[in-house]
Amino acid sequence: MNAPPDRRGTVAAAAAMSLVGSLTAVSATIADYPVFGGQAVRYAAAALILLAVARLRCGRDGRPVRRAAPRDWALLAALAATGLVAFNVCIVAATRDTSPATIGTVIATVPVVLAVVGPLLDGRRPAPVVVAAACAVAAGAGLASGFGGGGARGLLLSLGALGGEVCFSLLAVPLLPRLGALRVSAYSAALAAPMLLAAGLVTDGTGVLRAPTAAEFAGLAYLSVVVTTIAFLLWYGALGRLGADRAGLFAGVIPVSAVVTTVALGVGRPGAADLAGAALVAAGVVIGLRARTEPRPEPVVPPEAAVPEAAAVPAVAGAGPVPAAADGAA
Repeated sequence: MNAPPDRRGTVAAAAAMSLVGSLTAVSATIADYPVFGGQAVRYAAAALILLAVARLRCGRDGRPVRRAAPRDWALLAALAATGLVAFNVCIVAATRDTSPATIGTVIATVPVVLAVVGPLLDGRRPAPVVVAAACAVAAGAGLASGFGGGGARGLLLSLGALGGEVCFSLLAVPLLPRLGALRVSAYSAALAAPMLLAAGLVTDGTGVLRAPTAAEFAGLAYLSVVVTTIAFLLWYGALGRLGADRAGLFAGVIPVSAVVTTVALGVGRPGAADLAGAALVAAGVVIGLRARTEPRPEPVVPPEAAVPEAAAVPAVAGAGPVPAAADGAA
Protein backbone atom coordinates (compact mmCIF):
# COMPACT_ATOMS: atom_id res chain seq x y z
CA MET A 1 0.00 0.00 0.00
CA ASN A 2 1.10 3.58 -0.59
CA ALA A 3 0.50 5.31 2.74
CA PRO A 4 1.09 9.07 2.52
CA PRO A 5 3.94 10.24 4.73
CA ASP A 6 2.86 11.71 8.06
CA ARG A 7 3.46 15.46 7.77
CA ARG A 8 4.10 16.03 11.47
CA GLY A 9 6.44 13.07 11.58
CA THR A 10 8.31 14.33 8.53
CA VAL A 11 8.77 17.81 9.97
CA ALA A 12 9.79 16.41 13.36
CA ALA A 13 12.38 14.04 11.87
CA ALA A 14 13.90 16.77 9.69
CA ALA A 15 14.00 19.20 12.61
CA ALA A 16 15.52 16.64 14.99
CA MET A 17 18.36 15.70 12.67
CA SER A 18 19.00 19.34 11.77
CA LEU A 19 19.45 20.11 15.46
CA VAL A 20 21.75 17.13 15.92
CA GLY A 21 23.78 18.30 12.94
CA SER A 22 24.42 21.62 14.67
CA LEU A 23 26.33 19.71 17.36
CA THR A 24 29.49 19.63 15.25
CA ALA A 25 30.00 23.38 15.28
CA VAL A 26 28.78 23.92 18.85
CA SER A 27 30.99 21.14 20.23
CA ALA A 28 34.02 23.30 19.46
CA THR A 29 33.07 25.39 22.50
CA ILE A 30 33.61 22.41 24.84
CA ALA A 31 36.63 20.90 23.06
CA ASP A 32 38.78 21.37 26.19
CA TYR A 33 36.19 20.03 28.65
CA PRO A 34 36.58 16.36 29.74
CA VAL A 35 34.68 14.43 27.07
CA PHE A 36 32.77 11.87 29.13
CA GLY A 37 32.19 14.29 31.99
CA GLY A 38 30.68 16.74 29.54
CA GLN A 39 28.44 14.05 28.08
CA ALA A 40 27.34 12.99 31.57
CA VAL A 41 26.44 16.60 32.38
CA ARG A 42 24.61 16.90 29.08
CA TYR A 43 22.42 13.83 29.63
CA ALA A 44 21.84 14.43 33.33
CA ALA A 45 20.63 17.99 32.67
CA ALA A 46 18.40 16.79 29.83
CA ALA A 47 16.99 14.01 32.02
CA LEU A 48 16.12 16.47 34.80
CA ILE A 49 14.30 18.72 32.30
CA LEU A 50 12.45 15.83 30.67
CA LEU A 51 11.47 14.23 34.00
CA ALA A 52 10.17 17.58 35.26
CA VAL A 53 8.07 18.01 32.12
CA ALA A 54 6.82 14.43 32.43
CA ARG A 55 5.79 15.03 36.02
CA LEU A 56 3.92 18.21 35.10
CA ARG A 57 2.11 16.39 32.29
CA CYS A 58 1.43 13.28 34.37
CA GLY A 59 -2.23 12.30 33.96
CA ARG A 60 -3.30 15.72 32.62
CA ASP A 61 -4.78 14.22 29.44
CA GLY A 62 -7.08 11.98 31.52
CA ARG A 63 -5.38 8.76 30.43
CA PRO A 64 -3.67 6.48 32.96
CA VAL A 65 0.09 6.61 33.08
CA ARG A 66 1.57 3.32 31.93
CA ARG A 67 3.94 1.76 34.40
CA ALA A 68 7.28 0.72 32.90
CA ALA A 69 7.54 -3.06 33.09
CA PRO A 70 10.81 -4.93 33.84
CA ARG A 71 11.17 -5.66 30.10
CA ASP A 72 10.85 -1.92 29.41
CA TRP A 73 13.64 -1.13 31.87
CA ALA A 74 15.84 -3.77 30.25
CA LEU A 75 15.26 -2.21 26.83
CA LEU A 76 15.83 1.29 28.22
CA ALA A 77 19.10 0.21 29.82
CA ALA A 78 20.19 -1.43 26.56
CA LEU A 79 19.22 1.70 24.62
CA ALA A 80 21.20 3.94 26.98
CA ALA A 81 24.21 1.60 27.05
CA THR A 82 24.40 1.22 23.26
CA GLY A 83 22.75 4.25 21.65
CA LEU A 84 24.20 6.82 24.04
CA VAL A 85 27.16 5.44 25.98
CA ALA A 86 28.78 2.94 23.57
CA PHE A 87 28.18 5.35 20.69
CA ASN A 88 30.11 8.11 22.48
CA VAL A 89 32.88 5.77 23.63
CA CYS A 90 33.36 4.41 20.10
CA ILE A 91 33.38 7.90 18.59
CA VAL A 92 36.01 9.16 21.04
CA ALA A 93 38.20 6.07 20.59
CA ALA A 94 37.81 6.04 16.79
CA THR A 95 39.10 9.61 16.45
CA ARG A 96 42.51 8.37 17.69
CA ASP A 97 42.86 5.92 14.78
CA THR A 98 40.93 7.39 11.89
CA SER A 99 39.65 10.67 10.50
CA PRO A 100 36.33 12.27 11.43
CA ALA A 101 35.36 11.96 7.77
CA THR A 102 35.68 8.16 7.93
CA ILE A 103 33.59 8.02 11.08
CA GLY A 104 30.95 10.22 9.48
CA THR A 105 30.88 8.09 6.33
CA VAL A 106 30.35 4.88 8.28
CA ILE A 107 27.61 6.39 10.43
CA ALA A 108 26.04 7.81 7.26
CA THR A 109 24.95 4.24 6.40
CA VAL A 110 22.39 4.34 9.25
CA PRO A 111 19.49 4.97 6.79
CA VAL A 112 20.36 1.77 4.88
CA VAL A 113 20.45 -0.36 8.04
CA LEU A 114 17.17 1.06 9.34
CA ALA A 115 15.51 0.68 5.91
CA VAL A 116 16.30 -3.05 5.99
CA VAL A 117 16.14 -4.02 9.66
CA GLY A 118 13.29 -1.72 10.76
CA PRO A 119 10.58 -3.38 8.60
CA LEU A 120 11.88 -6.87 9.44
CA LEU A 121 11.41 -6.18 13.16
CA ASP A 122 7.85 -5.04 12.37
CA GLY A 123 7.17 -8.27 10.46
CA ARG A 124 7.20 -6.46 7.11
CA ARG A 125 9.32 -6.83 3.99
CA PRO A 126 11.77 -3.99 3.32
CA ALA A 127 10.56 -1.79 0.48
CA PRO A 128 13.12 -1.89 -2.36
CA VAL A 129 12.51 1.76 -3.24
CA VAL A 130 13.04 2.85 0.39
CA VAL A 131 16.27 0.82 0.56
CA ALA A 132 17.48 2.39 -2.71
CA ALA A 133 16.52 5.84 -1.42
CA ALA A 134 18.41 5.12 1.81
CA CYS A 135 21.50 4.22 -0.23
CA ALA A 136 21.22 7.57 -2.04
CA VAL A 137 20.90 9.36 1.32
CA ALA A 138 23.93 7.49 2.68
CA ALA A 139 25.98 8.37 -0.42
CA GLY A 140 24.95 12.01 -0.12
CA ALA A 141 25.83 12.10 3.58
CA GLY A 142 29.18 10.52 2.79
CA LEU A 143 29.87 13.19 0.18
CA ALA A 144 28.94 15.95 2.60
CA SER A 145 31.17 14.61 5.39
CA GLY A 146 34.06 13.48 3.17
CA PHE A 147 35.05 9.83 2.86
CA GLY A 148 38.35 10.04 4.72
CA GLY A 149 40.70 7.21 5.57
CA GLY A 150 42.22 5.38 8.52
CA GLY A 151 43.27 2.06 10.02
CA ALA A 152 41.35 -1.14 10.69
CA ARG A 153 40.88 -0.38 14.39
CA GLY A 154 39.37 3.00 13.62
CA LEU A 155 37.03 1.42 11.10
CA LEU A 156 35.89 -1.21 13.61
CA LEU A 157 35.22 1.45 16.22
CA SER A 158 33.30 3.45 13.62
CA LEU A 159 31.19 0.36 12.96
CA GLY A 160 30.62 0.15 16.70
CA ALA A 161 29.36 3.74 16.66
CA LEU A 162 27.11 2.80 13.73
CA GLY A 163 25.67 -0.05 15.79
CA GLY A 164 25.02 2.33 18.66
CA GLU A 165 23.26 4.77 16.36
CA VAL A 166 21.05 2.01 14.98
CA CYS A 167 20.19 0.76 18.47
CA PHE A 168 19.24 4.30 19.50
CA SER A 169 16.28 4.03 17.12
CA LEU A 170 15.44 0.33 16.91
CA LEU A 171 15.41 -0.32 20.66
CA ALA A 172 13.03 2.61 21.11
CA VAL A 173 10.43 1.28 18.64
CA PRO A 174 8.78 -1.23 21.04
CA LEU A 175 8.98 1.26 23.92
CA LEU A 176 7.26 4.22 22.26
CA PRO A 177 3.70 2.76 22.19
CA ARG A 178 3.97 1.90 25.88
CA LEU A 179 5.84 4.87 27.37
CA GLY A 180 5.71 7.63 24.76
CA ALA A 181 8.49 9.81 23.37
CA LEU A 182 8.77 11.95 26.51
CA ARG A 183 9.43 9.16 28.99
CA VAL A 184 11.63 7.14 26.62
CA SER A 185 13.77 10.26 26.16
CA ALA A 186 13.84 11.02 29.88
CA TYR A 187 14.60 7.51 31.13
CA SER A 188 17.27 6.75 28.53
CA ALA A 189 19.08 10.03 29.26
CA ALA A 190 18.85 9.42 33.01
CA LEU A 191 20.30 5.92 32.67
CA ALA A 192 23.10 7.09 30.35
CA ALA A 193 24.40 9.85 32.65
CA PRO A 194 25.92 7.62 35.39
CA MET A 195 27.27 5.21 32.77
CA LEU A 196 29.13 8.04 31.05
CA LEU A 197 30.33 9.38 34.39
CA ALA A 198 31.77 5.95 35.15
CA ALA A 199 33.51 5.91 31.76
CA GLY A 200 34.92 9.33 32.54
CA LEU A 201 36.25 8.19 35.92
CA VAL A 202 38.12 5.38 34.15
CA THR A 203 39.67 7.65 31.52
CA ASP A 204 40.06 10.97 33.38
CA GLY A 205 39.96 10.01 37.04
CA THR A 206 38.98 12.79 39.40
CA GLY A 207 39.31 15.28 36.55
CA VAL A 208 36.16 13.94 34.92
CA LEU A 209 34.21 17.01 36.10
CA ARG A 210 35.23 20.61 36.63
CA ALA A 211 33.60 24.03 36.65
CA PRO A 212 33.03 25.07 33.02
CA THR A 213 34.05 28.41 31.58
CA ALA A 214 31.29 30.75 30.37
CA ALA A 215 31.69 29.51 26.78
CA GLU A 216 31.71 25.87 27.92
CA PHE A 217 28.62 26.43 30.04
CA ALA A 218 26.79 27.91 27.04
CA GLY A 219 27.89 24.99 24.86
CA LEU A 220 26.83 22.38 27.43
CA ALA A 221 23.49 24.15 27.91
CA TYR A 222 22.87 24.11 24.15
CA LEU A 223 23.74 20.43 23.92
CA SER A 224 21.52 19.59 26.89
CA VAL A 225 18.45 21.62 25.94
CA VAL A 226 18.49 21.72 22.13
CA VAL A 227 20.52 18.73 20.87
CA THR A 228 19.31 16.33 23.57
CA THR A 229 16.00 17.39 25.14
CA ILE A 230 14.30 18.88 22.07
CA ALA A 231 15.93 16.71 19.40
CA PHE A 232 15.22 13.48 21.32
CA LEU A 233 11.54 14.36 21.70
CA LEU A 234 11.25 15.29 18.02
CA TRP A 235 13.09 12.15 16.85
CA TYR A 236 11.19 9.66 18.98
CA GLY A 237 7.91 11.35 18.05
CA ALA A 238 8.81 11.02 14.36
CA LEU A 239 9.95 7.42 14.83
CA GLY A 240 6.53 6.46 16.18
CA ARG A 241 4.77 8.19 13.29
CA LEU A 242 6.97 7.22 10.34
CA GLY A 243 8.55 3.94 11.36
CA ALA A 244 12.28 3.27 11.54
CA ASP A 245 12.73 2.79 7.79
CA ARG A 246 11.29 6.15 6.69
CA ALA A 247 12.43 8.13 9.71
CA GLY A 248 15.94 6.75 9.19
CA LEU A 249 16.18 8.56 5.86
CA PHE A 250 16.50 11.82 7.77
CA ALA A 251 19.73 10.70 9.43
CA GLY A 252 21.36 11.88 6.21
CA VAL A 253 20.38 15.42 7.15
CA ILE A 254 22.99 15.49 9.96
CA PRO A 255 26.13 16.19 7.87
CA VAL A 256 24.18 18.59 5.67
CA SER A 257 23.02 20.47 8.76
CA ALA A 258 26.61 20.48 10.03
CA VAL A 259 27.73 22.20 6.81
CA VAL A 260 24.88 24.74 7.04
CA THR A 261 25.72 25.48 10.67
CA THR A 262 29.41 26.11 9.95
CA VAL A 263 28.42 28.47 7.12
CA ALA A 264 25.92 30.28 9.37
CA LEU A 265 28.60 30.74 12.02
CA GLY A 266 31.07 31.98 9.43
CA VAL A 267 33.61 29.21 10.03
CA GLY A 268 33.38 27.47 6.65
CA ARG A 269 32.03 27.48 3.11
CA PRO A 270 30.28 24.64 1.28
CA GLY A 271 32.22 22.99 -1.52
CA ALA A 272 30.98 21.14 -4.59
CA ALA A 273 30.92 17.84 -2.68
CA ASP A 274 28.85 19.41 0.11
CA LEU A 275 26.27 20.70 -2.37
CA ALA A 276 26.15 17.43 -4.32
CA GLY A 277 25.76 15.51 -1.07
CA ALA A 278 22.90 17.73 0.06
CA ALA A 279 21.15 17.21 -3.29
CA LEU A 280 21.50 13.43 -2.99
CA VAL A 281 20.17 13.47 0.57
CA ALA A 282 17.16 15.58 -0.44
CA ALA A 283 16.37 13.37 -3.44
CA GLY A 284 16.68 10.20 -1.38
CA VAL A 285 14.39 11.49 1.37
CA VAL A 286 11.70 12.59 -1.09
CA ILE A 287 11.79 9.29 -3.01
CA GLY A 288 11.81 7.22 0.17
CA LEU A 289 8.85 9.03 1.70
CA ARG A 290 6.79 8.54 -1.48
CA ALA A 291 7.63 4.87 -1.86
CA ARG A 292 5.02 2.12 -1.57
CA THR A 293 5.39 0.19 1.67
CA GLU A 294 3.44 -2.47 3.53
CA PRO A 295 1.23 -1.04 6.30
CA ARG A 296 2.80 -1.07 9.75
CA PRO A 297 1.09 -3.34 12.30
CA GLU A 298 -0.72 -1.72 15.20
CA PRO A 299 1.36 -1.90 18.39
CA VAL A 300 0.08 -4.30 21.03
CA VAL A 301 0.27 -3.00 24.60
CA PRO A 302 0.04 -5.73 27.27
CA PRO A 303 -2.80 -5.18 29.81
CA GLU A 304 -0.40 -5.01 32.75
CA ALA A 305 1.21 -1.90 31.24
CA ALA A 306 -1.98 0.11 31.63
CA VAL A 307 -1.97 0.21 35.43
CA PRO A 308 -2.87 3.73 36.61
CA GLU A 309 0.11 5.06 38.49
CA ALA A 310 -0.06 8.76 39.24
CA ALA A 311 3.34 8.68 40.88
CA ALA A 312 5.06 6.66 38.15
CA VAL A 313 7.34 9.45 36.96
CA PRO A 314 8.33 10.82 40.38
CA ALA A 315 9.05 7.28 41.59
CA VAL A 316 11.45 6.72 38.74
CA ALA A 317 13.08 10.07 39.30
CA GLY A 318 13.81 9.07 42.88
CA ALA A 319 15.09 5.63 41.99
CA GLY A 320 18.58 6.93 41.54
CA PRO A 321 19.55 7.03 37.83
CA VAL A 322 19.88 10.82 37.76
CA PRO A 323 22.88 12.26 39.61
CA ALA A 324 22.39 15.61 41.29
CA ALA A 325 25.11 17.15 39.10
CA ALA A 326 26.62 15.40 36.50
CA ASP A 327 28.38 14.55 24.05
CA GLY A 328 25.35 11.90 17.73
CA ALA A 329 22.37 10.95 18.47
CA ALA A 330 22.78 10.74 19.68
